[in-house]
Amino acid sequence: MAEKSGRLRLLDILRGFAVMGTLGTNIWLFAYLGDLNYILTFNVDAWWTSFQEFVRVFVLFLVNGKLLGLLTIMFGVGLEMKYQQSLRRGNAWPGVYIWTSVILMAEGFIHFTLVMEYDILMSYGITAVITAFIIKGGDKAIRKAMILFGGFHGAVMLLLLTGGVLLGISGGNVSLGDMNGTVLLYKDGSWLQQVEYRLSQFFMLRTEALFVIPMNIFLFLLGIRMMRSGYFAADEDGRKKRRKLLQWGLCLGIPLNMLLFVPGGYFDLPVRYLFAPILALGYLGLIARLVESSEKLWLWTRLEQVGKMSLSCYMLQNIISGVIFYGWGLGLGGKLNPAAVAGVWLAISCVQMLFAYMWLGRFKLGPMESARRFATGLIAKPKN
Repeated sequence: MAEKSGRLRLLDILRGFAVMGTLGTNIWLFAYLGDLNYILTFNVDAWWTSFQEFVRVFVLFLVNGKLLGLLTIMFGVGLEMKYQQSLRRGNAWPGVYIWTSVILMAEGFIHFTLVMEYDILMSYGITAVITAFIIKGGDKAIRKAMILFGGFHGAVMLLLLTGGVLLGISGGNVSLGDMNGTVLLYKDGSWLQQVEYRLSQFFMLRTEALFVIPMNIFLFLLGIRMMRSGYFAADEDGRKKRRKLLQWGLCLGIPLNMLLFVPGGYFDLPVRYLFAPILALGYLGLIARLVESSEKLWLWTRLEQVGKMSLSCYMLQNIISGVIFYGWGLGLGGKLNPAAVAGVWLAISCVQMLFAYMWLGRFKLGPMESARRFATGLIAKPKN
């Protein structure tokens, strides 16, 4: 599962799958004009009586938090590869990688400002800086950090779940407030008005990006440990480890994530921020198994190409979604039923695969990847 260049093909396939899957969550924010209720189930008391509501909740069951979790793990894998490359070349660590992370934060800020308020790149940039210093301490420091950050995040999530249920301040009793202003902004407001809104509400809109940093650190470190332990190796030992991921990830992840279907939304937060990464590991094992059984399938090549330019495709899918749903574009926000929204998600995914195929037919790197390499090169270039 490796190219002649030594690049691990499976890693690119997983990145491509994860990037397109994240749109499965974000598409609801675009389609319903920033109304967060549509990525939650607080107000869904009888999804089984409505096919359209079932479609929405089922898509969220499949993707909400899972593909973002997988993408986060893959970022950790990428960090480990940069670290090992630095060791081979005898370069100081974290060194230039800190600047690479700062550039990622800047890209995230641009994406947040110009495209969508729920950008993940800024959070990844902060996480990358913290993780880069942790791995300098070796495997022992990694284990301790995973226990510290994973334990803290898990304890907070379980506290929110148990306290919320016992005190009656979660589930159907939760209110996200009046979001009509946000909906009207994305329905009737200009692009510049939306930009102004994001900047003026920067700290409020970045709450989740900060909240998930402990979880992100844990998942980054998990990706690093998996890479070091041979989970992505093309040998038989690697295949055995991935099969165990498939079995345990699906057997534990599916029932835990099915708690999303419990009426009242009591498990929305634990599913997205605690149980989703477990199913993400199952997805990793499943995709790996499918790739092993049919390596020449055209779909894997398309996903591989998306993975090679994952940053470009991540931004592209959100730009396309804004054009389709926001008032300054086609203005379809709030006008499509959930089944149609899911169809738009799949259509945009196909457009991304076509874009990656055509772009990589002419260029070695995606547009954003080329810009990042150029910026990093300027920083790393020795001064006379």
